[in-house]
Amino acid sequence: MGLKGKMIGQTVVKHSGVGDVFHDLFSKRPHDLTIASPDKIQGFAQLEGGIGAVGSMIFWNYTHDGKERVAKQIIEEVDEVKQSIKFRMIEGDLLELYKTFVITYHVDTDGEDNLVTWTMEYEKLDELGPHPGTLLAFALHLIEDIEAHHLNQA
Repeated sequence: MGLKGKMIGQTVVKHSGVGDVFHDLFSKRPHDLTIASPDKIQGFAQLEGGIGAVGSMIFWNYTHDGKERVAKQIIEEVDEVKQSIKFRMIEGDLLELYKTFVITYHVDTDGEDNLVTWTMEYEKLDELGPHPGTLLAFALHLIEDIEAHHLNQA
């Protein structure tokens, strides 16, 4: 088994505009994720830079696997055309398990269908370290929360 890994998960969102809403939340209104998915995301803080800007440092409070956790990230890439953002972990609970951890999402829109793809690239601290399968499931369920919240607002 290798120490480096990559996991990819995708969800099709069938409601028009949800892909745009998803990207808008992460790039322009990340603090609203606490409203769209309060059981998963409890806090967001902009530590340095501008919201959704490359080089920005951000901080999250979230609940994963029934435990309160924290993450500090730097935004490495933003692509408005592909509706994608790449986040690199620099501090937090994940770095107790992984040497490096990078999360990227992008949204592909085709008419009313939106395909949201999460990619998690990581390097485990040792061979026995866990694969981030439950974190990928967390991210995929977050999409469902955002879709449900968007439909309730419409």
